[in-house]
Amino acid sequence: MRHPAPPASAAGSLSTPRAAALAGIVFAVLLAAAIALVRIALPDGASGADVTIAPGRRGALATALELVPFAGIAFLWFMGALRENAGDAEDRFITTVFLGSGLIFVGALFAAVAAAGTVLDSDQSSQFGRHFAYTLLTTYAMRMAAVFVFATSTIGRKLGVLPLPVALFGYAVGLVLLVAGSSFPWSEMVFPAWALIVSLCILSGRSGRSGRSGRSGASGASEAPAASG
Repeated sequence: MRHPAPPASAAGSLSTPRAAALAGIVFAVLLAAAIALVRIALPDGASGADVTIAPGRRGALATALELVPFAGIAFLWFMGALRENAGDAEDRFITTVFLGSGLIFVGALFAAVAAAGTVLDSDQSSQFGRHFAYTLLTTYAMRMAAVFVFATSTIGRKLGVLPLPVALFGYAVGLVLLVAGSSFPWSEMVFPAWALIVSLCILSGRSGRSGRSGRSGASGASEAPAASG
């Protein structure tokens, strides 16, 4: 008599979303650190066409540019964790918006870093280049992040993956990112805060389901000898 042996693959399917949720936490920490360093290096933001780096803060801005690519890589794993929790019941329309906004956000993030790195390395960088990089990061990338948050909250609420308070918080975060943009300093920090909360929800949900499946498996194993006896 042959016995099915899927435990290894089942363990792999459970560990992948957990590792991706951890990547979401890494993304939240890295993006929050990068935003903080950018805001410290550019305390006045973009006033007209002028983006001025604070004296002695050039190194902070360079560190922020080094962190952003790693944050973008972790964000891709974070998207994988969200799709894994949605499963086969995901809505194609919302999923298309989810994937499109997430990929455009990463693309805008990398383009902003590339532009900022170019003008930072130049001794005679133009104000246009600085303003372009700053606007691309704080305005366009964050508005794509708002669409991503809206789509994720909608998917999570429809499928019951995210609790109602987390979904409502996501809608509020999306509104802040969509309306505020770069007008309100430090408003971008709500996006990594939201990503951190959602990642913790994924981790807690996975651990809860693993605990319930472990208890059900143990009870089934204890009932089997009694039935055979």
